[in-house]
Amino acid sequence: MSDSVLDRIQQIVGSNDVVLFMKGTPDFPQCGFSSRAVAILDRLGSGFASYNVLEDPELREGIKHFSQWPTIPQLYIKGEFVGGSDIMMEMFEAGELQAMLGAEA
Repeated sequence: MSDSVLDRIQQIVGSNDVVLFMKGTPDFPQCGFSSRAVAILDRLGSGFASYNVLEDPELREGIKHFSQWPTIPQLYIKGEFVGGSDIMMEMFEAGELQAMLGAEA
């Protein structure tokens, strides 16, 4: 794993309030988990930056090392790793994700 990809990920996470590393794009998710993550963020009206790991194999592997989390999608809010779509759903249902994003659902 090159330091340059980890530095790039740190830059992305540090310069965006909400970032979703996903398979596909918000308009065309390429897996059900990414689709669910986008739907949750859309429901909350949260703007977010997204990065399609399918277009960048180095990013796809690098994000797993960066977070120490083996699956994608991965959500970051204000520089903090939140989790994948299952964790996002649990947090959404509990109202925790809304609190982190300052949103109402």
